[in-house]
Amino acid sequence: MKFSEWEPVYVSICSDMGYDPSCDDMSARMLLALTQNSDVRDEDSIAPLIKDTVTVLGASSGLEGDILSKGVEGTVIVAGSAVGRAMAAGVRPDIVVTDLDGDIGPQIDACNSGVLTLVLAHGDNAELVGKYIPLMRGPLVPTTQGRPFGILQNYGGFTDGDRAVCLAKEFGAVRIRLLGFDFDDPYPKEGSDPEVKRRKLSWARRIIKDVAGETATI
Repeated sequence: MKFSEWEPVYVSICSDMGYDPSCDDMSARMLLALTQNSDVRDEDSIAPLIKDTVTVLGASSGLEGDILSKGVEGTVIVAGSAVGRAMAAGVRPDIVVTDLDGDIGPQIDACNSGVLTLVLAHGDNAELVGKYIPLMRGPLVPTTQGRPFGILQNYGGFTDGDRAVCLAKEFGAVRIRLLGFDFDDPYPKEGSDPEVKRRKLSWARRIIKDVAGETATI
């Protein structure tokens, strides 16, 4: 997705959620600085990983049940906070999409074991960027939800789950299977306001519908 296509959605999200784009930019600049000596990758590393079918794993309470009943196919992209649960269920990600919240240990372990990890910097996670990026020694794609600059990419999307869908579509997926997605009932997360999370998931639902349409199925 070109930034010109994403920008109107981003502006609407900032207005609705009360976000200051300058804070996103500040966090993104921190991420840029901290990844100067990292194993930074780009489209050439992403493209070979995206197959025609992509399974995106979200972090809803139904994740384990979905994995058991539906299984995974094709490329497996996992939202950051679902990485530990996915791996405990026997599923290794091909790609992780994260803003560094949730259960961070498995995300760091996955990155350091060679899993390509797209890390998002935004206004609310600058502290996490500063704390965890130095620990992530594997392949990274630094991303921003604002205007991309330097080595930072922006493939569209707001939450980890819908950013994973945007990524899959950007690189040619023709079928996207969504496991562990519940747009109405957020999975409990320490320090997270359930009502704010519901508003975020409302945006995620809209973005997935607009970007993927019938390509994405739950």
